[in-house]
Amino acid sequence: MASTASAHPHVWATVRAEIVLGENHQITGIRQNWTFDEFYTAMAVQGLDTNNDGVYSKQELAPLAKVNVESLKEFDYFTFVHFDGEDDKLIKLKPPVDYWVDYDKNVLTLHFTLPLETPVDTHGKPVAVDVYDPSFFVAFGFATENAVKLAGADTKGCSAKIVLPDPETAADTKALTESFFTQLGPNSNFGSQFAQTALVSCKDSHL
Repeated sequence: MASTASAHPHVWATVRAEIVLGENHQITGIRQNWTFDEFYTAMAVQGLDTNNDGVYSKQELAPLAKVNVESLKEFDYFTFVHFDGEDDKLIKLKPPVDYWVDYDKNVLTLHFTLPLETPVDTHGKPVAVDVYDPSFFVAFGFATENAVKLAGADTKGCSAKIVLPDPETAADTKALTESFFTQLGPNSNFGSQFAQTALVSCKDSHL
């Protein structure tokens, strides 16, 4: 973690994901929970306790959830789904559904589900789900426990694991200055170097 407020990244988010499988092991959607750091949380909830009871209710946090999912659209929800080894061929996602925010132990968690535009068959090749910010303003990392689960109609014979990025890359980034990041263009994909990947594999149920 940076010792000054000026250094990248600026926000930290812990990710938990649930891969939703339909019939015949097809991925139909991705449920995600992003838990943000305390510093970001403190800024985000300012003024949201409208009845001043010291509690941030689901109703009071609803506008924040709406703003979050709407603003994430231009960043593809920081979620990139593709077949393993085919990073440049992204699978299309629909806008989020079932989204809300909760506040617990001084941190915010954003919950939402991203349906796939078309269900994806997992038998031919593993499917990768990357969660990262291309500009590395937000540092996403999967949780150390219960990071990814499978859910849905047909999960038998399927598994999911987390693949971590090259640790040397992360170490090299500590030497970069804030001016380096401010020069990154809107199409920069710098953050992909730090992407943690949920890799989903299924065996053919007929074998």
